[in-house]
Amino acid sequence: MNDLNKQMNQWIAYIEEKLEVFMPKQEQFPPVIFEAMAYSLFAGGKRLRPMMLLAACEAVGGEKEEGLPFACAMEMIHTYSLIHDDLPAMDNDDYRRGRLTNHKVFGEDMAILAGDGLLHNAMEIMADACYHNPSKKTTGAMQAIAHGAGIHGMLIGQVVDVFYEGKPLEANILEFIHINKTAAMIRAALKAGAILGGATDTVAESFALAGEKIGVAFQILDDILDVTSTMEELGKPIHSDERNEKTTYVTLYGIEKSREIACKLSDEAISIWNELGEGCIFLKDLTEYLTKRTY
Repeated sequence: MNDLNKQMNQWIAYIEEKLEVFMPKQEQFPPVIFEAMAYSLFAGGKRLRPMMLLAACEAVGGEKEEGLPFACAMEMIHTYSLIHDDLPAMDNDDYRRGRLTNHKVFGEDMAILAGDGLLHNAMEIMADACYHNPSKKTTGAMQAIAHGAGIHGMLIGQVVDVFYEGKPLEANILEFIHINKTAAMIRAALKAGAILGGATDTVAESFALAGEKIGVAFQILDDILDVTSTMEELGKPIHSDERNEKTTYVTLYGIEKSREIACKLSDEAISIWNELGEGCIFLKDLTEYLTKRTY
């Protein structure tokens, strides 16, 4: 675990240094929008999605520099989704990563715009990368990320999650939400990274499948921790699912059965990494950590 923590911290430092480069600089506009965007983008976090993208790129023989614009864009998309998730009209959370959420500091209007700014800046970053290095790798990576974030991915997961809030939810609908709202962007990160590293379509799809399993297991574990952990450990309010009357794997199956489901998905992802070879050792260790942690 110490080796994994060291590797993760190295990735985090590298990614945050590059995020500074890709973060838009203040021009003639009111500085508040740049402050609001930066407030959430540099609020900390594990930088898991860009980390996975860059690690996947290296795992298939690529250079991490090839994935940088896409990795930074992915973190901006993820951050925009968190800003919007926390809004009163969505999850109505006051804290994220141990400090006040964006709308609590800058107001709902500027939080919405800060999220929009990060999303559109991410698309611009990827489009620039494709323009300056047009290839199947760059356009394929952008397509994978845009698909994962859009109406066939994270967005539709959010839509269904909001639509069913406070309503009875069957297992197949809950699985749909997890596959899209959480897993779609992890799937996109791994697939995009593999594409940028020069993987075949078959190998890239194996990375994507592992990402989907990791994403669902990760969300199930997050649902468990919402019940069993503390705000200090998670950096965000606990029991928010109960407060928002959300059906989760825990409410459907209980904690122990939910752990079993997450563990099975985790083992299936690890099996994929084993089949793909030694280049995926870091991703295998990261999967163990993300899907079997207790905090």
